[in-house]
Amino acid sequence: MELRQLRYFVRIVETGSMGSAALDLNIGVSALSQQMTRLENDLAIRLLQRTSRGVTPTHAGLAFFSQAQLAIRHADDAILAAREARLSGHVSVGMAPSTASILGIPFMKAMRESYPDVRLHVVESLSGNLERMINTRQIDLAIVFQKEKIVRWSARPILEERLFLIAHHTLLDNIADDTLSPIQLSGIPLIMPSLGHGLRGRLETMAREHAIHLDIVSEIDGLALLMQAVRNGLGATLQPGAAVSHLDNEVLRVIPIHNPILSRPNFLVSLSDNELTPAGLATRVVLTKVMRELVQEGEWPGATLYLN
Repeated sequence: MELRQLRYFVRIVETGSMGSAALDLNIGVSALSQQMTRLENDLAIRLLQRTSRGVTPTHAGLAFFSQAQLAIRHADDAILAAREARLSGHVSVGMAPSTASILGIPFMKAMRESYPDVRLHVVESLSGNLERMINTRQIDLAIVFQKEKIVRWSARPILEERLFLIAHHTLLDNIADDTLSPIQLSGIPLIMPSLGHGLRGRLETMAREHAIHLDIVSEIDGLALLMQAVRNGLGATLQPGAAVSHLDNEVLRVIPIHNPILSRPNFLVSLSDNELTPAGLATRVVLTKVMRELVQEGEWPGATLYLN
């Protein structure tokens, strides 16, 4: 038995005519008659009888009519409630400054469009801080770069970022190549985040493995100040594609690093599905979708999606 059959039956009884009901329902008389035959066969009960004056319900049909009306009202109420209901709640999402610079605004716009009643709290902090916050449940979701430090949480790899050397043009005059190998980083004055930063950790690991001497002239943990120092020629920096998307190419030179060791994986971490709130589940879907779209549309420099 289908809901539309109940609607058909009720309209036939209300109009007392198969032809009038078919006209109201915008369906052919033959098709309407076939639906009523199927309904009666499913119930194994005669609901309608045809007379010279039209169509009237049988005794069983009258009893069925009142319950069918009630079922239709309940179904209509359920449809209306579903259409009017909006997902609400509070969700906190953590991003590193470089990630937020490219992902933050598109993600917030997508959430506002899809779930306007979800109150979004975006936390911009270093990856190491986000890892601690996610493990202590201070935030619901986060984009981090080392899944090994995440305890009890689900970690989904979304994309891999290539790293770029960024510096004032005058600082890299002696480098003619369009790409750099790690060995060429020796002797370049670097401005990097402190040792607690995930990117700095990957850089130090690579330097040890390849016996490369790094000249770290300054440590700055804030991306805005770090890039300001680079623009003023105080040193070069290594940053992922997210950080180079809005750079002033007239002032700065950007050179890709040709080495997979210096790439940066992006993991979307969250509680398991049965622990996340409905708002959290919806936010995770939107966040994943926006990240993938930015890469597919070429808006995330040097980023490659994982095949999952």
